[in-house]
Amino acid sequence: MRKCTADQGARESAGAARLAPRWMDLRTNLAAGVLSTTLSLPARADNLAEGLVVSVHDGDTLTVLVEKQQIKVRLAEIGAPELRQASGNRSRQSLADLCFQQSAKVEQIARDRYGRSVGKVECRTVDTSTRQVATGMAWVYDRYSKPGNPLYPLQNAAKAARRGLWADNEPMPPWE
Repeated sequence: MRKCTADQGARESAGAARLAPRWMDLRTNLAAGVLSTTLSLPARADNLAEGLVVSVHDGDTLTVLVEKQQIKVRLAEIGAPELRQASGNRSRQSLADLCFQQSAKVEQIARDRYGRSVGKVECRTVDTSTRQVATGMAWVYDRYSKPGNPLYPLQNAAKAARRGLWADNEPMPPWE
């Protein structure tokens, strides 16, 4: 049996304390690695994937099952009303009617600050961002769109016809 002095105990505790940050870093890095693989498309040169839409969160976010991975995708270039905002449920239902339980083609463009894939999604050969804007179920997100974006004329037409969220006199964008 080994006898431990107070100095030896303090040195061993200090050694354990030096190892703890390394262990925590390893756990943090491992968790981040697992998280990133579940939220991004499988590694392919073209950033394209196809899968089944398994849920629709709101008018601009859905989850696609790709190669046994669920990938949360935020539709590029648009912003839809939040569920608690006016037209929020209608916007979500519009996207669900087009995509839920349907095959979807996803082109990942970026990752957002929440770790979601941001991309262009096509369901039933229809570009979802285009459809949501044209039917008045989403805004063109100015912050992430270029001035010549072809979505702007569609938004202007929906606004002029007072379709969807444009039926309100002053619809509130979700980013405000």
